[in-house]
Amino acid sequence: MKHLPDSAIGAGISSHGLAIEARGLVKRFDGTLAVDGVDLFVPEGAIYGVLGPNGAGKTTTLRMLLGIIEPDEGERRILGHSRPQDIAKVIGYLPEERGLYPSMKAYEAIAFMGALRGLPIAEGRRRARIMLEENGLEHAMERQIRQLSKGMAQTVQLLGTLVHNPRLVVLDEPFSGLDALNQGKLEILIRSLADKGTTVIFSTHVISHAERLCENIAIIAGGKVPYAGNVDTARDRIPAQVRLETRNTDGPWQAALPANTQKEGNVWTFPLPDNGVEPLLRALIEGDAGILSLSIERAGLHDAFVAIAGETAASQLKSDTAVEMDE
Repeated sequence: MKHLPDSAIGAGISSHGLAIEARGLVKRFDGTLAVDGVDLFVPEGAIYGVLGPNGAGKTTTLRMLLGIIEPDEGERRILGHSRPQDIAKVIGYLPEERGLYPSMKAYEAIAFMGALRGLPIAEGRRRARIMLEENGLEHAMERQIRQLSKGMAQTVQLLGTLVHNPRLVVLDEPFSGLDALNQGKLEILIRSLADKGTTVIFSTHVISHAERLCENIAIIAGGKVPYAGNVDTARDRIPAQVRLETRNTDGPWQAALPANTQKEGNVWTFPLPDNGVEPLLRALIEGDAGILSLSIERAGLHDAFVAIAGETAASQLKSDTAVEMDE
C-alpha cells in the first residue's frame, strides 16, 4: 500500500481519502488477547460506527487508533499520519469514562479542554459560551460541573471535545447515560459534523444508533471484526421477508408459495423469492386468492448482526442495552 508522506498532512491531504486506515491490530493484556487482527478503513467525512457488546474490544481498538495505547502488532494511519500523537490538535476524543473537574464552571471546562488541544484559552471561552447557548445551556454557563445533571455534564464534555473544531471526532459510547431527548440531540449534532466534512467514528452497543446514523460500520465481537462495510450490504445478507394477507385460505394458488412459507390464519410470511414477487402475484390473482395486503420488509441491522456475529454476541448486546436502561 502506498502512503503519502507525513508532510502531506499540513496540506490537508490523507492517503486514498481515508481518515483512518488500520491493518492487523492486535492487543494483549496480561497474556489475554483483547483485539485480534482488526482491520478498519474509515473514509474522510463519514459517520462510521463500531458496533458490538461491552467487552468486545471496541474501546481498546479506538485507543490504539488514537495512540493512547500501542498495538502489539499491526499498523494504523490517522489522517495519513503514522503517529496519531503528532496530530492530536485536529482530533477530538470523548472517552467512555467521562471526567470533568467538578469545581470548574461549565464554560471554563469547555475552554480548558480546548486548551489541551492547542486552542487559546480566551478563544475557547468565547466559543464555549456560543456552544452552550446554541445547545440550550446558557443557564448552566456559570454553574460548576458538580451542580449539573448527568446529561448536562455529558453535553459539556462533548462540547469540550468539539470546541477546537477537530477534523476527526472519536466518540466512545457517546449515547451511554443520555435520555431519549438528549440522544436525539446528539444524533443531530453528529450529522451536522459530517455535513461540515468532519469524520466521526463512534462505538456503540445500541444497534439503532448505528442504523440511523451510519452508512458504514464495523461489527466487532470477541476482539475480531467479522464484518466491516456498508450497512445495506450487511442487511442484504438476509433475504427480505414477504408478508401476504389473503381473503381466502385455500386454493390452487397455494402451490405458488415457497416451501418455507409460514402461515398464521390468513397471513403468510416467507423470504422474497429470487425471481421477485411478480410470478407469485400472477398466480394469486389468477387463483382468486383475494389479496388483502402484500408487503416486502428488508432485514434490519439487528437481524444482520445476529447472522454475522452470532446469537451469543447478540444476546450480550441486548443485555448491555437492558442494563443501561435500568441505570
